[in-house]
Amino acid sequence: MNEIMKQYQQGLVEVEMEAENLLLARHQLVENDRVRQGNREALTAIRKRAQTTKTSVPLPFESIMRDVESRPLVKEVCTTCGDHDSKEKTWLMFPGTDLFASIPFHAAHTILEKDQTHIDYESKKLQSYVKEKSFSISEKGVLADKIGPGVLRALVTLTDKPKIEEED
Repeated sequence: MNEIMKQYQQGLVEVEMEAENLLLARHQLVENDRVRQGNREALTAIRKRAQTTKTSVPLPFESIMRDVESRPLVKEVCTTCGDHDSKEKTWLMFPGTDLFASIPFHAAHTILEKDQTHIDYESKKLQSYVKEKSFSISEKGVLADKIGPGVLRALVTLTDKPKIEEED
């Protein structure tokens, strides 16, 4: 084989490897979205059971001051549990396993919330990876008939900026 053919073959192998990694990342992203949706549904069910929403439970300070005469001054209020008995047992299937266990209500939603935070982080990492790999493959001209490099460059340069509340 002459040198030009070896270069083409090497380039093709590199593109195939990047495309394979891209497909694996996209499949993992879909799986993470499935798990994330399941966690959302479980957290919604727990909030319904406790009859709370993210905003329905008063801030700890407000509930402390309202009850200051009849109860101790220090009182911790969980925004998910609210007035629900946090020690009541509830069934939970632990994330990533096929194991069901009866655990305290507060522990169940805490586990789900931490898992949700972890999955959100992993999904954002995968989304960034997919953008970078798509851009890299597009730069080599492989996706030219599907997605132009200009469009992919715009997608890769998009950033998530946190919302900053203006203070009056």
